[in-house]
Amino acid sequence: MGSRNTGTTLRSRGDQVEPLSSNTTTSTPISTPISTLRPGRRTPLGRRRPAALLAALVIGGLAAAGIGTQTLPSAADADETVPIADLIGAEAEGLVEPPLNPQEAITEVEAQARLDEVAASRAERAAEEEAAAEAAAEAARPKVVAPVDGARMTTCYCMRWGTMHWGLDLAAPMLTPEYAVEDGVVVRAGAASGFGQAVYILGVSGDVTVYGHMEKILVDAGDVVSAGDEIALLGSRGQSTGPHLHFEVHSGGMDGKRIDPEEWLRERGVDL
Repeated sequence: MGSRNTGTTLRSRGDQVEPLSSNTTTSTPISTPISTLRPGRRTPLGRRRPAALLAALVIGGLAAAGIGTQTLPSAADADETVPIADLIGAEAEGLVEPPLNPQEAITEVEAQARLDEVAASRAERAAEEEAAAEAAAEAARPKVVAPVDGARMTTCYCMRWGTMHWGLDLAAPMLTPEYAVEDGVVVRAGAASGFGQAVYILGVSGDVTVYGHMEKILVDAGDVVSAGDEIALLGSRGQSTGPHLHFEVHSGGMDGKRIDPEEWLRERGVDL
């Protein structure tokens, strides 16, 4: 007795059922008893096959649709140049070496000439800086100073003991430094009548300043001095009653009129 099951013919052989297939010459017995088969009801094998077939059809359709929507590259796209950064990614741009420039060179003679130019430029700049520093120091330097620091005036430019005292007596301890009051040149330095020792300086003002009674002279005739340079050490040589500096100003030169040193200093911003 034959049984119909989704296009499969079953042949009874004893207690076994053998399917007949028109596409297959060999058959494999199915060990299913006939008694377990019910007419009009599909076996589990029959239920799974349509579902697998449907899944295969769906997957195949989707694959075909995907292939159909892809655009094949044209000949123009094949000839188009694509930057390397677009191919390997922006993160790898640093790995791509830039194109090298042609090597440039100069001769050793040209290089040495350039070095000489640099050295000359630096020397010129250094000279300018040094000159500027000297100019600044010169501008800040005092042009007139007191002949002795911390001295006490014991006699003024005035009459004393019935005669004119032509200078200032400035008392201070022995060997106190004495200074040139302005820039100038030493005209005389050494022994002097009445002073024991004296120094005469022709200053930039055109006047001569006189320093007397010092214990030791530190300059020679012809020396160029600046205001504030140390020229002697205070003493009490010559006609003196104690250690002091006798200071005079001769207006216009060695034989010029002797004027009041205190006023001369005050006019130049120095108060004793």
